Amino acid sequence: MPNGKKGSLQQPSQALFQSAPVLFVWLWSTGFIGAKYGLPYAEPFTLLLYRMVITLFCLGLLVWWMKPIWPEPNAIFHSAIAGLLVHGLYLGGVFYAIEGDMPAGLASLIVGLQPLVTAIAAVILLKESVSIRQWIGLGLGLVGVGLVLVEKIVKSDPLAGFPLWTIGWALVALLGISVGTVYQKRFGASVDLIPSTFIQYCSATIFFGLGAFAFETREVSWNLQLIMAMSWLVLGLSVGAILLLMQLIRKGGASQVASLFYLVPPVTALEAYILFNEKMGLLALFGGALAVTGVALVVIKIQHFQPR
Repeated sequence: MPNGKKGSLQQPSQALFQSAPVLFVWLWSTGFIGAKYGLPYAEPFTLLLYRMVITLFCLGLLVWWMKPIWPEPNAIFHSAIAGLLVHGLYLGGVFYAIEGDMPAGLASLIVGLQPLVTAIAAVILLKESVSIRQWIGLGLGLVGVGLVLVEKIVKSDPLAGFPLWTIGWALVALLGISVGTVYQKRFGASVDLIPSTFIQYCSATIFFGLGAFAFETREVSWNLQLIMAMSWLVLGLSVGAILLLMQLIRKGGASQVASLFYLVPPVTALEAYILFNEKMGLLALFGGALAVTGVALVVIKIQHFQPR
């Protein structure tokens, strides 16, 4: 094949991958908004159970069409554990926090501390090398998220509007996505993307099913708002964003991919302001700018990765 034609085929693929972090951040931020819209009509584990079942149906069609190679039993086990962490604990924690009236923007901010947790875990467990520049970026991101959180507490006084136990659920979500990202990088990188994601959702479905039958009434009030929220949570988040996340984890270091989550709180805060009138002041805007700067320092290497 002539070099010019080969280059023309590679450029769109490379450009698509380079734009993937931006697309992922936007998709991921809408998950908090979708939860806010859907939770008034179903309990958290019940809503997530329906979401997982529908998602499995969609992924099942992809599996049937693509006929991928299925992993060995040991790899299936690791994918199932990753699913419990990345989907079970993370989604369960976020949905229960928001169901307890925690603002969507604040829930996103707490989970936005993930990059620091993941970077430390990646150094300890994966022996990843994190440069001084990247540590500075992680520090700036942490300070930025902290400034937004301070303004939320001091000016908006969000703690007066929801019980303290919701913070515990947000921390569960933070732990789940942080450890799950490292675990997926360590044990799941060699498994084909579609089978790995399908297995992860199977384990998460079992987890949410047990939770729904053990702790909830499983009553659902179906209406147009819930159907639209569910449709986006399935297609935009559970299919689109998760497949994109798994691909980014494979292409980049766990700490670099995790740092993308620093961008989610500012984006979520903007969406929450527009949709739910969750306001942001100057301190929060400054914190968001710091977070974006921190992400740029940490994830700049992602731009150098080449698609397979």
